[in-house]
Amino acid sequence: MATINYYTAEGLQKLKDELQDLKIRGRSEAAEALREARDKGDLSENAEYDAAKEAQGLLELKISKLEEVVGNARILDEAGLDLTKVLIMSKVKLKNLKNNMVLDYTLVAEEEANLAAGKISVKSPIGKGLLGKSAGDKAEITVPAGKLQFEILEISR
Repeated sequence: MATINYYTAEGLQKLKDELQDLKIRGRSEAAEALREARDKGDLSENAEYDAAKEAQGLLELKISKLEEVVGNARILDEAGLDLTKVLIMSKVKLKNLKNNMVLDYTLVAEEEANLAAGKISVKSPIGKGLLGKSAGDKAEITVPAGKLQFEILEISR
């Protein structure tokens, strides 16, 4: 069974653009690398040819996986989402109860996650721990570094 993942229109377009780039530019570069390696002589003892074949295989695997992700992707209609609970595409303002630091995160699909931009995956420990919570709720979340306690200050879209 394929897993359905929800994306923003922008996030899905980035995945489609990456897939198109891999199919056109990536395949072209892989074919060129194979051509160059083949021109160097005997293929039975040509490590460069073997490496190029392996790189081509990995590229095709990546294309195949990305095609599956795009094929199972759905654009999320934010208009119908419950604003009182933390869901995918929620913007959440959190207070770390240990150090009183206030953090802002947007919960997104795994492929759209970018911590520097404040986007965390719904599949991450923090994302999983926040899902379904409401403003004012406290969440104790186990992360690799230990347990964190957050208070949800605000939820928006």
